Formats: sequence, structure tokens, C-alpha cells
Amino acid sequence: MTKLALIATVEVAPEKRDQVLSLLSAHGARSLKDEPGTLHFEILVPREDASKLLIYEVYQDDAAFEAHRSAQSIKQFREETAGFGIKITATRCTPAG
Repeated sequence: MTKLALIATVEVAPEKRDQVLSLLSAHGARSLKDEPGTLHFEILVPREDASKLLIYEVYQDDAAFEAHRSAQSIKQFREETAGFGIKITATRCTPAG
């Protein structure tokens, strides 16, 4: 079983960033609590770009990530942020260690 790491960039209007950060933090906490294959969920706040948030996520394997993508928490986050105009891009990685 190979772990999957994900680096995601969330682009958001600067005036919405704090609100999205709060909702994303709640989503991360729910994911860690309710999804056994979600191993790590950390939000990074760029110091020099108020229009972005970064997320570092680690999953037990690809199946755990697919389960995360269809879980209730991500659906809730999408509903809560509908209309915010956020854009999320991600890079899937294999941890080297």
C-alpha cells in the first residue's frame, strides 16, 4: 500500500480568505476524525499572498483519497463555500520516505 500525499492550492478573494480558512479548518478536523484513511491535513497560509491557502494532505492510499472525495465533509465544505468563487488545484505525490 502506497501512501498518497496531496498539495492543494486554494485561490480565494482576499476578503473571503479568513472565512474560507475557518471552514477549511473545520473540514480538515472532520476528515481526520471521521475518515480512517486520512492521516494528515494541514493548512498553510502564505505570508505574501492573501489570495491563496495551501493544504498538505496525506492519505493511507489512493482508495482512502477517493473515499475522502466522496465523504460528507467535503460535500459540506463545497456547500458552505458555494458562491465564494474559490478555485482549487492539486498535485498528487508519493512520499519519498
